[in-house]
Amino acid sequence: MDVLTVTLNPALDREIVVENFTINDFHRVKNPFYSKMDPGGKGINVSIILSGIGVRNVAMGFLGGYIGKVVEEKLRTMSDLITTNFIYVEEETRENIAIVDPIMDTITEINSSGPLIKPDDLRMFLRRFDVALSRVHHVVVSGSIPRGIENDFYSLICRKTIEAGKFSFVEAIGPTFENAVDAGLVTVSRPDLRSRKILFGQTLVELRDYIDAAKYMISRGSRLSVLSYAIEGDVIATREGVWLFRAKSHIEKSHLLGTGDAFMAGMVYSIMNDERDFFQAARKGMAAAIAEAGFISKELITPKDIEENLESFEIRRLE
Repeated sequence: MDVLTVTLNPALDREIVVENFTINDFHRVKNPFYSKMDPGGKGINVSIILSGIGVRNVAMGFLGGYIGKVVEEKLRTMSDLITTNFIYVEEETRENIAIVDPIMDTITEINSSGPLIKPDDLRMFLRRFDVALSRVHHVVVSGSIPRGIENDFYSLICRKTIEAGKFSFVEAIGPTFENAVDAGLVTVSRPDLRSRKILFGQTLVELRDYIDAAKYMISRGSRLSVLSYAIEGDVIATREGVWLFRAKSHIEKSHLLGTGDAFMAGMVYSIMNDERDFFQAARKGMAAAIAEAGFISKELITPKDIEENLESFEIRRLE
């Protein structure tokens, strides 16, 4: 097994395409293909995309109730390259709803908070995590934390990862992400800036703000940091410099579902093949994201899709 993905707060994702969506109005879904229900949560999304690239992986986290069983069953049937290793808890797994409007070019997301995680659940998770960690080379920790988990938990599992000589990839936001980065426990840092543009106490507005944030994460020990900048661009930093990657073609907002997770999967895939070239990992991550943006819903991409999109974006050195 190559990769372990950790999704502490999985979800059942319901994606509905509604043309000309407006609030306080009646809408009808015109096409059965416009309504999808898939396993979700950022780490699980990475697992699914990795399976399309041909990477065996283990998906861990917490599931509960009927919805949790649906999530795991659907995940198991999606690919035999995904091994599930979830801890079951008392409360129900959350549901996330995304309303995609391709006409108005919008995505409206409604996310639930998730179940309460109890101390016994955490102890069971850590025991299983230690076993899984011994069998993989790379660990992806991605998404929000549910109730009952402290803000230092990402730091705890990333410390285990680093001390075992493995690479940690983290995408999240808030204290749980910042604590792990500040402690020098994150190999590849990608803050999740979808809901708010605040990082380490600073509001990100200008390009300079993104550059400084990317450089700060490198100064704290990350080998690669990636920050989404506008819709079609990302600020990339390694120990060798800072760059702006920008897509050559316009990307519709309504096509952004899953692109961040594809970016992460592309980086993992690249580093699996070359653990020293972090700039190339960023290139393949961007190529994977652009390939995923070719679909209005979350879809599997292939290594060929990544290679074909390596020239689909411009690279400008910033520092």
